Amino acid sequence: MHIHNMPNRPASSLVVPVLFAICSILFACTTVPDSERPSFNFIPNTHLSQMGLTEFEKIKTQKRRSNNSSQTAAVNRVAERMKRIVPMPGANWEFVLFEDSTPNAFALPGGKVGVHTGIFRVAKNDAQLAAVIGHELAHVVAGHSGERLSTAVLGAVGVALLDTAVRDRQSSSSRVATTSAASAALGLGMLKFSRSQELEADRLGALYMARGGYDPRESIALWENFAKQQSGSSLPGFLRTHPLDSTRIENLQIFMPRALTEYH
Repeated sequence: MHIHNMPNRPASSLVVPVLFAICSILFACTTVPDSERPSFNFIPNTHLSQMGLTEFEKIKTQKRRSNNSSQTAAVNRVAERMKRIVPMPGANWEFVLFEDSTPNAFALPGGKVGVHTGIFRVAKNDAQLAAVIGHELAHVVAGHSGERLSTAVLGAVGVALLDTAVRDRQSSSSRVATTSAASAALGLGMLKFSRSQELEADRLGALYMARGGYDPRESIALWENFAKQQSGSSLPGFLRTHPLDSTRIENLQIFMPRALTEYH
């Protein structure tokens, strides 16, 4: 039975989803290690880890592993040092160097990390490579994937609740306009959230590399190298999934005094 056939019971139709949203918020909040930022994630870690493993196995069938022995050795050398100091005991870490000219790296839940050979165009030494790997480890430790997924689900529930609430109070065209505006606002909010996660991973990565014995100031040098490599994009900052290089550099410069207290 469709809800719009019961105009005299709009409130009762919202009870279950509203209770679900409230319970999700109450029981899914944790704190990001070393950040003290409240984190919202109701996706079980076991489920996220399995998703990450499945996706990583798929990627390994699609991308070619690098046969560059010196670059592979560098990734393994830095990864071995870094994974010992991150606050994630028992993680099933796996690091793979893929033949890909784009200067990039990625991390998946459960500790699966891929590094592109193109990263060596901007990471000029082990410390700068540690900044890259530390950043990716930070995404895993902070649970950024689960957090984005949980927030997106809750946002979709919110839009659905709004659509239900206005269904009997607005014309069809007005209702579409209202929910479309809400969906657009949600999309922009998710982009901003993604950028804030990237900046947090930069900061945590600087902490990890300092604890691993790498000079965290090299993380700033890394992003200065990125800025020199990349041609400017015309995409406005608020439509980007990642912050501007200049924003990342400024973010790290502000954070550097704390990171340096852990560098020995």
